[in-house]
Amino acid sequence: MTPNMSYKRQKTILIILFLLVPLVSLSVFAIYPAGYLVYLSFMNWDGLSPEKTWAGLDNFREVFASPDIFSSFRHNLVYLGWGFLQNAIGLFFALLLNSRLRGRNVYRVILFMPFIMNGVAVAYMFNYVFNSEYGSLNTLLRAAGLDSLAISWFGSPGAVNHVLAFITLWKFMGLNMVIYLAALQSVPSEMLEAAHIDGATRWQTITRVILPNMIRVIELNLFLTIIGTLEIFDLPFVLTKGGPLGASDTFLTITMNNAFKFNNFGLASAMSIVLIVMVMIVIGVQRLVFRRWAD
Repeated sequence: MTPNMSYKRQKTILIILFLLVPLVSLSVFAIYPAGYLVYLSFMNWDGLSPEKTWAGLDNFREVFASPDIFSSFRHNLVYLGWGFLQNAIGLFFALLLNSRLRGRNVYRVILFMPFIMNGVAVAYMFNYVFNSEYGSLNTLLRAAGLDSLAISWFGSPGAVNHVLAFITLWKFMGLNMVIYLAALQSVPSEMLEAAHIDGATRWQTITRVILPNMIRVIELNLFLTIIGTLEIFDLPFVLTKGGPLGASDTFLTITMNNAFKFNNFGLASAMSIVLIVMVMIVIGVQRLVFRRWAD
């Protein structure tokens, strides 16, 4: 910059230079891929051919007309239900370990450790727990004389999604607990002391003082849970490959299969757009609910 340049111009140039890298990165890695995804959703393309043919809304019609595709959201709803339970348990342990419990730091580390473990390693570990022949759970049930409960956990259409969702709960509950712990420690101590002086019970303090001050954190955790359950992929892909007979297929595993197994990138792109819209709708409903609760 020349010495004769005005301060205002120097400031403008500096702002542009500082914004240039993030804006270019955003354009290259976010805006362009998103726009190309929308473009592909209206095309028929196998992912290899240089030519793409116009499909119009046919890909979107197939998404909503195919019972195997759109009905897979029912499997995601199982994860969503367990996700709400995951948040409740995380909040419970956060309230418990925020007290003057002896050894609470050790318990915090133990509960948080599953989150830092690799997802594929967790999948293989639980494969040995729920294996129908040599799994530790069925071995324990048979040893206790409960042979009727020793089922094929990954081979039962009614149980497989609940088993996979339980593994998700085990892995991510510690993260929810840590986030809630941070929120609890930010609740003003004066409000807690005032509630104690007024004779509020522990339950009244939690429901009338603590939870209202954690509303934004609870909303954040539920946001992460909803996103995670709608985009679940790794566990069913590694453990069941969508089986038995598609009973554990999620919307994202079907999307990946259409793209990389059946080479139908147009349909997979349309499914991705539908998933994005579904996430936006669910998050919008969540915001309305929490806005009314906050009011």
